[in-house]
Amino acid sequence: MKVLQLLLVVIGVFLVSALLVGGCVYSGYARVNGMDQQVEGAWNDVEIQLQRRFDLIPNLVATVKGLTAQEQNVFGGIATSREKYGQATTTAQKAEAASLFERSLQASVRIINERYPDLRSSEAFTQLMYSVEGTENRLAVARKRYNDAVTTLNREIRKFPGTLYASLAGVEKAEYFQIDEAAREAPKIDFSGGATTQPQ
Repeated sequence: MKVLQLLLVVIGVFLVSALLVGGCVYSGYARVNGMDQQVEGAWNDVEIQLQRRFDLIPNLVATVKGLTAQEQNVFGGIATSREKYGQATTTAQKAEAASLFERSLQASVRIINERYPDLRSSEAFTQLMYSVEGTENRLAVARKRYNDAVTTLNREIRKFPGTLYASLAGVEKAEYFQIDEAAREAPKIDFSGGATTQPQ
């Protein structure tokens, strides 16, 4: 009888231990999966803002071309970068295309502002530039949220037992959305003075 009671106690302890370990593994698995989904969600927010930017710029280009009736090649880099972004498949490739886009946008805005200072008096141009500036601000916030989510995920899966949970969940290290220094900040347009300046 005592042997049976001892056996039942051992089985009970084993089952409780198995449930505790299983619960911890499941909890860790779910946590890593949740972090991975946050990274994906944050990346989707970045892509929404990038797409909004790519949709706004053709309108800006058309407005400028209509008002100036020249400088047809000013926006060549923008068109090229937009095409590269559409063909990109990884975060790094998309970040590279976004950097090219930002450099081209800065150069184009500077040229337009220097050669056509009267453009700032055009309501269509002004509205579009405000839309672009708003998109750039939202994009900066979306990038930061994405990179914060990447940091949280990568930190978790670099240490034990996060490494184990990531392996079980099939979650891999995420890539940061990095842009080069030349394109780090969008141009700031000063409509009152007609000069293009970089933010300090």
